[in-house]
Amino acid sequence: MAMSPRLEVRQSQSLTLTPQLMQSIRLLQLSHLELNTFVEMELQRNPLLEREDGVEPGETDNTELPERPAELSAYEDTVDHGDRIQSADSIASGYDTEVDNVFPDQSAQDRQPDLGQWSERGGAPGEDAPDIDQFVAARPSLSDHLGAQVGLIISDPRERLIAQFLIDSLNEAGYLANELEQIATQLGAPLETVEAVLLRVQGTDPVGVFARDVKECLALQLREKDRLDPMMQRLLDNLDLIAAHDLGALTRAIGCDREDLMEMLGELKELDPKPGRAFETAPIESVVPDVFVRRGQGGDWQIELNSDVLPRVLVNRVYYASVTKKTRDPAEKTFLTDCLATANWLAKSLDQRAQTILKVAAEIVKQQDGFLLHGITHLKPMTLKAVADAIEMHESTVSRVTSNKYMATPRGLFEMKYFFTTALGSSTGGDDHSAETVRHRIRQIIDAELPSDILSDDTIAEMLQKERGIEVARRTVAKYREGMNIPSSVIRRRQKRALATAGR
Repeated sequence: MAMSPRLEVRQSQSLTLTPQLMQSIRLLQLSHLELNTFVEMELQRNPLLEREDGVEPGETDNTELPERPAELSAYEDTVDHGDRIQSADSIASGYDTEVDNVFPDQSAQDRQPDLGQWSERGGAPGEDAPDIDQFVAARPSLSDHLGAQVGLIISDPRERLIAQFLIDSLNEAGYLANELEQIATQLGAPLETVEAVLLRVQGTDPVGVFARDVKECLALQLREKDRLDPMMQRLLDNLDLIAAHDLGALTRAIGCDREDLMEMLGELKELDPKPGRAFETAPIESVVPDVFVRRGQGGDWQIELNSDVLPRVLVNRVYYASVTKKTRDPAEKTFLTDCLATANWLAKSLDQRAQTILKVAAEIVKQQDGFLLHGITHLKPMTLKAVADAIEMHESTVSRVTSNKYMATPRGLFEMKYFFTTALGSSTGGDDHSAETVRHRIRQIIDAELPSDILSDDTIAEMLQKERGIEVARRTVAKYREGMNIPSSVIRRRQKRALATAGR
């Protein structure tokens, strides 16, 4: 068969992600803080966008309000009336006597408010008072706090430079992040000089900063309290035994009885292993729910979006029409057309995002009705695919919608991702159990342990099998236990025996 070139026409369908479609998908997974930041940037770039403030667009732009007769406010009337009345001093001077002789119940002078002072402070009468947060002094950072002390205890300029470099080498906990040899090499200074400066700055406040490990940090604080005796030093040398709660090995290593050991451990608990954390200046951001779930009067669940965190924008078509009529430059017309298209897209995308969140939240509430009524023991296993199939959406869309979104329920505030858990099979043939429910039950079993009867992971797995028919392996119990930061049975036995002994 001879081969020859030829032209063919084929028709096919394909999905192309336009930049606006990709941006719409990205809007779904943004939190309300990120979304408000994005909308604020668009408002600055696009002259056709404006925030919705409860008034319909175009309602106040071209509507002229009828003139109202001038009215005198109560404040203006009081001020004008006070200007027309003479002060107590002027009246008393006319009688050539003291104010107390004329007005016994009045102070020596009439004190009219200084309106100029009010205006300068931004708090003129009739206006809102300034926010008190504007006058709160900023908290000093750890670097500023230590730098002020170094200026008092070190006078040599070279040593001050080394001390400042040591301050800059501290991490958030107050520990030195670099080795002294590295610091000496970078500064070109003798190692002995760097060590001498380190010893001097280790006495600054808060005590424990400039330490190179936990042992040195605790030793600095104990030395400040004059409690770093040889026995306490041996205790610090065996921090690994303290972490393992091996009190028997600790008493043998230190050479003390159990009573003295418990007293020293109590002193260690009063120390701060991370002294630099007291100067953290990062703002604390509270979690704000995106969806509210409430119990209705008829027993059904009412789902409502948090309108306070949802940005609303309007497209100012009146402004677009007026500007388009006056412009003749093709580039300006193209710019206005693009702004109008972007504004329409953003308004539609925000509305679609809100409807999608509401739809997904409604399905979550529908499937987790038992949890909302009875608690975590009735939390059902649920997957993204199950919710996506129920609301006829793609699984990736549900995943984006539930990212960084929070739901306020009668049971508390939960991230939407919390309700999606894997399923553990039931040996009795009943419904599967949620992994979160199994974790909760494991914690309950461990909390109810007696010091004389500590349960192993195998025993806990058998108890779950007998109680609720939950088929779970020992390694699964160990994984869930470690995920909840619960120590092993050996360490728990030492901990609870130590607590029982201390409580006697």
